[in-house]
Amino acid sequence: MLILTSPTIEGKKIIEYHGLVTGDALLGANLYKDLFSGVRDVVGGRTSKYEEELTTARSIALKSMTEKAEEKGANAIIGTRVAYHNLGGTMGNTIMVTVVGTAVSFQE
Repeated sequence: MLILTSPTIEGKKIIEYHGLVTGDALLGANLYKDLFSGVRDVVGGRTSKYEEELTTARSIALKSMTEKAEEKGANAIIGTRVAYHNLGGTMGNTIMVTVVGTAVSFQE
């Protein structure tokens, strides 16, 4: 599955638009306790464990979006965007990673 942030596929003709596809993943509040209890892991101002968790959540969201596009018969997703949301409130310090794009079929 080709996943692009651009609205077109250079050199290829899009033959069908299948519509919007999304994927989400949540990082729970316990992650924050684990991270801040291990502040020693901060190197150069960056927390590697936190970055690993965000990368994992992004991968889960992308996989979910890709599966939905495949179910629609698409072979690419264009206009892909990634967003991070702090849900706060009753969800504690939960972060949601959301990806969204347009599922399309193009001539290979």
